[in-house]
Amino acid sequence: MFVVSTRSSFVAVLCASALLALAGCGSSNSTTSTNPANTPTGASFVTGTDAPMAAVTSFSVVMNGISATDANGNSVQLLSGTPTVDFARFNGLNTLLDMNDVPAGTYSSVTISLGSATIGYLNTTSGTAPTIVTEPATFTTSTVTVPLSTPLVIAASGAPLGIHLDFKLAKSIQVDSNGQITGTVNPIFAVSTVTTTDPEAYIDEFTSAVVSVNTSAQSFVIQGPHGRQFTVNVNGQTEWDGNASLSQLTSSSIVQISGQLDKVDGTIDADEVDILSQQGFYASGQVTYVSPASGPATSFDLYVRGLLPTTTGLSLGQIAQVDLTGSEKYSIYWMHNSMTGFLFNQSQLLAGQTVAVGGPASGATSSQSVSVHRIVLRDWGFNGTVVAGSENDSNRSFQIKVNGFAGLLIPQTVNVYLTGETEFREGWSGMSDITDGVQVRVVGILLKDPVSGQTVLVGHYVDNMNN
Repeated sequence: MFVVSTRSSFVAVLCASALLALAGCGSSNSTTSTNPANTPTGASFVTGTDAPMAAVTSFSVVMNGISATDANGNSVQLLSGTPTVDFARFNGLNTLLDMNDVPAGTYSSVTISLGSATIGYLNTTSGTAPTIVTEPATFTTSTVTVPLSTPLVIAASGAPLGIHLDFKLAKSIQVDSNGQITGTVNPIFAVSTVTTTDPEAYIDEFTSAVVSVNTSAQSFVIQGPHGRQFTVNVNGQTEWDGNASLSQLTSSSIVQISGQLDKVDGTIDADEVDILSQQGFYASGQVTYVSPASGPATSFDLYVRGLLPTTTGLSLGQIAQVDLTGSEKYSIYWMHNSMTGFLFNQSQLLAGQTVAVGGPASGATSSQSVSVHRIVLRDWGFNGTVVAGSENDSNRSFQIKVNGFAGLLIPQTVNVYLTGETEFREGWSGMSDITDGVQVRVVGILLKDPVSGQTVLVGHYVDNMNN
């Protein structure tokens, strides 16, 4: 399976059935062994993540191939097709992209083959809505081979095994002495093997269309971005946003799920399900501009990072204007209490928030006037610097100055609050690691305090970005 983990760079996990489909993956031009008849195969998945730098909003590249090689030099392709992947789409979260079978064996290295690429960045002028500028990228090398410290051992039976591939954008995209992007990219990857129980293999976010529903079996089938179908299992512990239920799903539903790959059969065991649309259209991305800036918004600009279907008037990588009438339904992913409507509504929209919108496809024929029925606030990763003296252990809070693309949208200081379920990652274990000036990424929900109007970030994950 292909799971994309949005951490500080692009992370891809190629599980024992590795067909890597990272928002689009392609077949490699390198010599790859075929699978002889009767050769045992095993399941492999892929997860990925990224950490956008400066004003970079997108880094889209054609994936010509991802292959694993054993000690004898025999290679197996982990990627099918030549998809275009936006490595800046995710930040601190994992998303499932694909899952396939590969020949059983022990693989000691991974080779990534890259095709054409573009860099998109935010162009901001005070008092006006931001725009996107896209320029071609040039690789110093288009093929990167990374040895695995722990081999990828694919077995004909047993739980899927994967590879976590981290594309370090901040180190890869070159800048000149003035900090301006040159267009040159020296691709730097970190690759490691993972199991289905490792944090990097957890599916934080997977958006797809519902194909069929089996209420008696407590499951439904979804179709991923490359046409592959997955079975999603739910149970009494599965949380449904907006008081939804399995019985409400139809073939017109678009859902976002979170959960884990089942150790036995490669299905997905869902912890959370959110119905993004019941009418066949959804778009997701980052709010770049809200009009008016205070009071009930009449519209907001959305930088589109996710889209289903792709045949409307919207396209990935553009800024679309979402018009508001006041009849839209607002919700917060992972939050199901009565405070949701108080914390996120037409008056609580904020530049920098990551949202998903859903409605009829007929309302998305023009990117300059999009009408929706649902707006869901979602987690995203915000990179920043801890403000000196802001740490408060008793309140489990601190402040950050947001950096990168989101920092252009959020120039103000952000108050970070942690809960009892916040997880520390990348070598950190708790609040004692949060000190003056350290670089941190907080993955969570960005809110406008309804009382003070201050910007608040409720952390789901806290990552050490000083490595």
